[in-house]
Amino acid sequence: MALPHALPLETIDVRPLGPGLKDALTTSLLKTPRLQLMRLVLPAGRSVPEHQVAGPITVHCLEGEAILTTPSRSCRLEAGRLVMLEGGEPHGLQAVSDASLLVTLVLSPA
Repeated sequence: MALPHALPLETIDVRPLGPGLKDALTTSLLKTPRLQLMRLVLPAGRSVPEHQVAGPITVHCLEGEAILTTPSRSCRLEAGRLVMLEGGEPHGLQAVSDASLLVTLVLSPA
């Protein structure tokens, strides 16, 4: 079954989840042939192993705190902080506290 994604001009709520963060799951919010938005939910202490994606991405911390690591540096992301990575850049994430992050991926053409 296909995931439901937002349609053009449909608004998406990306406000902090607050108390609902504990029970939230990672969800894909929007997907087109060239763009994907996901709300990544990471409980404290959890991580996303190092990986890379073809196109550029942004990671915007909506709430909580996480550390994004690349081979050359680490970035501490707190609520309201955003970082951009070039396509192909290996990276991983580690949640310092329960965190919700908006991840935007530029996808390769089909």
